[in-house]
Amino acid sequence: MVTNRSSVDPIAAPRPPKVAVRRAKKRGYAVPMDQHDRTGRRDSGGGAPEPAEGTVALADRKRPRWRRRASISLELIRANPTGRITLKILITIAGALVVTVGIALIPLPGPGWLLVIAGLGIWAIEYHWARRLLAFTRRHVQGWTRWVTRQSLGVRFLLGLVGLVFVAVVLWLSLKYSLGIDVIARVMHYLATN
Repeated sequence: MVTNRSSVDPIAAPRPPKVAVRRAKKRGYAVPMDQHDRTGRRDSGGGAPEPAEGTVALADRKRPRWRRRASISLELIRANPTGRITLKILITIAGALVVTVGIALIPLPGPGWLLVIAGLGIWAIEYHWARRLLAFTRRHVQGWTRWVTRQSLGVRFLLGLVGLVFVAVVLWLSLKYSLGIDVIARVMHYLATN
């Protein structure tokens, strides 16, 4: 009796592209052999030895499955000289777009700094300096957050008030000098006429 396997069946799932690995090795590029198939199990293609039954490799415990897949895909792309250059160009352009939009949104209330940090995260995929700057930023933001949470309610209220005043002044200055709208003069004129 012949049974048809479904496309979801782990045994019938296609394996990682061996052709790309062979081509990369032939050209002299180092390719990680710690590849996983679609079921999350290690490929037994002569790479790193399998961990003992019932144990999990250290790298497998730390990183989620999607990050392992993304890492393997990036390594396969980097194994090809054309892919490496294309990846670097695409990451540079995408990071620059996100950082530019973030910098443009910093004076306005909204996610300006968050977009700048996201752009750094995109650049950190390919550039070591961006990885270091992102780690520096993460360290200082976490330190600031820990310090603020240790403070009393009055100090937190005062910090929030200073933050709101800062955002209001930046918004007022950006509207006045970029769009020519003086909000304070209009409010004063409105109060004087009514």
